[in-house]
Amino acid sequence: MKRLHAIVCSVTFMASSLYGQVVLRPESFRHYVEEFRQQEKLVTGSLGNDSYDWMAANVPLFESSDKDFNELYYFRWYAFQKHVVHSEKYGYLITEWLPKPESQDGAYGVLPDAAPFHLREARWLRTPEIAADYARYWLKPEADPWKYSVPLADAFYQVTLATGSRDRGRDNLSALMQYAEHWDATQRDSNGLYWSIDTRDAMEKSISGDGYRPTLNSYMVADARAIAALTDDADLRTKFARKADLLRNLVHERLWNVKDQFYEVVSPAADSGIRKQKKFVDPGTQMEFAGVRELIGYIPWTYGIATPDQDIAWKQLFDPQGFDGKFGPTTAEKRSPRFRFASSDQCTWNGPMWPFATTQTLTALAELLQTRGTSSISSNEYYKLFARYVLAQHLALPGGQSIPWIDEDRDADADDWIARRMLREMNKQVGRGNYYNHSGFADPLITGLLGIRPEPGDTLHIHPLLPAGTWQYFALDGLPYHGHLLTLIYDRDGAHYRKGRGLRVWVDGKIAAHREEIGPLAVRLPGTKRP
Repeated sequence: MKRLHAIVCSVTFMASSLYGQVVLRPESFRHYVEEFRQQEKLVTGSLGNDSYDWMAANVPLFESSDKDFNELYYFRWYAFQKHVVHSEKYGYLITEWLPKPESQDGAYGVLPDAAPFHLREARWLRTPEIAADYARYWLKPEADPWKYSVPLADAFYQVTLATGSRDRGRDNLSALMQYAEHWDATQRDSNGLYWSIDTRDAMEKSISGDGYRPTLNSYMVADARAIAALTDDADLRTKFARKADLLRNLVHERLWNVKDQFYEVVSPAADSGIRKQKKFVDPGTQMEFAGVRELIGYIPWTYGIATPDQDIAWKQLFDPQGFDGKFGPTTAEKRSPRFRFASSDQCTWNGPMWPFATTQTLTALAELLQTRGTSSISSNEYYKLFARYVLAQHLALPGGQSIPWIDEDRDADADDWIARRMLREMNKQVGRGNYYNHSGFADPLITGLLGIRPEPGDTLHIHPLLPAGTWQYFALDGLPYHGHLLTLIYDRDGAHYRKGRGLRVWVDGKIAAHREEIGPLAVRLPGTKRP
């Protein structure tokens, strides 16, 4: 028996060493996978696949004193794994809806609208080819990345910030520039702004409708900056940096509604190319604000577009007449006369809570709080937003049990996944939104709540947004970063992990930095190993 125990301990140690963990062990979280499989059977009638081996090999381990966050973290990876497929033609792909093997083009039905979320999540997996292959797919001629508005160049850049290698971004630089120039040629008007149909923003049936939206215009600022950061050509760097600055100024001048103190949609000019589009719904005005605050108005903060005097907009996030909701922010302000206007469409962006939009908002708020801070909102509100996001991702079963779940849109104040309910009532496409991969979770938690801020160079800055006193402890273990494996531990009194009190960072199993209280921390990485 002692010999068997020794063998088991040895195998356990080797497995944990292989994946670079300092304090956490994959087998400690295996029970989640079995629970999720059984819950899947309750909902769909079929036992879920056993994804433990994949998760143990790929997923950085996480634990905290908040069990709800722990469970959701592993659930979202359980759901994410369902969407990771390997195509003989393209390599790894990541789907939005559950994969469609019958897809004639070998692409399993992938769509670009949530691709930036997919890439930000996948950059933390220990199989770097997943993000690399998927990113390259969107630059192939047959991929049609312009079907939805996305910051694709920025998504490439975000992956390189985590891997520490710009090579993959530089290798695709020509295609990324062509991607950006296509938007210029097809959807940029003579006034310098980009127009978009709300459906092509993946935000159909919005109150604001079509026109110059904060979405695509912000994405194009981000893409221009990303290309400037990736290139080694000084002239190209200057060209795209200037493009970003020009568009940033236009977003300030044209899309900031001084009266509402918010970034809003503006109706297109008389000569706008959008007026030739069959799906364009004419608001009957030209260059006028839609007059409604929508959650997309926070996107400019994601890319450092907004200025400090505009931070007042964040007071709307928890305003009862603004975006405040029990299960997360509404996509449009509640005070609008058209809030939740009647629609037979299951997918509406006129007020429901959308995980897609909540992910964007978490990312935007983290960028604000970690880069310059503001008196308009704090890390306490950030945590409140994240906790509601965790609460939202559950499904109430007929017997009263509540299980982790992710679907399409949901009521922000009632226990109702809207599209799921409507489809069941119509007996049409039932289960369409099961495990819907249309948002992020691990990346906002890693980069925002826990504070890992990917950046060029060999110094890593960590800026946790977890308010002091909220959790007794947390650990993020075996996180791939710049060719290393990181461990981040916070232990309020040192009693839980017995590695010392406060915030501590290990690089490849060696202590690299620490501080006594939770807060910003700089870590100097050893000679960086490129993947």
